[in-house]
Amino acid sequence: MADPATSDQPRSTAAAALPLPGEGGSPPSDSGMWQHVTALHARVEQRLAVALQRRHGLGLSEYRALGLLAAAPRNELRMQELADRVGLNQSSVTRLVSRLNAAGFTVRDLCADDKRGIYTVLTDEGRERHAQALATYEQTLTTALDEAARESPRLGAAVAALRGAGIAGRDRDAGPR
Repeated sequence: MADPATSDQPRSTAAAALPLPGEGGSPPSDSGMWQHVTALHARVEQRLAVALQRRHGLGLSEYRALGLLAAAPRNELRMQELADRVGLNQSSVTRLVSRLNAAGFTVRDLCADDKRGIYTVLTDEGRERHAQALATYEQTLTTALDEAARESPRLGAAVAALRGAGIAGRDRDAGPR
């Protein structure tokens, strides 16, 4: 048995044990299907967050912000653009960027064209931390999806459909092409 202090497994598995709509064989409604998607999302996000924090001292939003910056032209994004891409509101992304700045992973820079605009710029240290965490992220993601697929036929079908759609091979941090 894994040591709870070092395992990347979430401590609570109560959410994983909840029955999902349509598990009895009938196809789920759209709301039931959406419950499957959100259950899978919550489960995977929890696993990713635990692994990134324990192994690299990064929150999931911090990891994603670093990845977005690494993929951006000149490794910089305006604060509002970063907020939109990470899925946070303005005040949350301000706190996120403050943590990244304090850790030395990013710096702020004024926009030359618009003095009100502020860019978040990735540092070499931030690029390196993201690169170190990438393997953990990928391994944890694959493991969490595989486990969900084994434990629930409905989640297994959802995982197979997503993998079959060709989404997995794309650069997730760079967004649509």
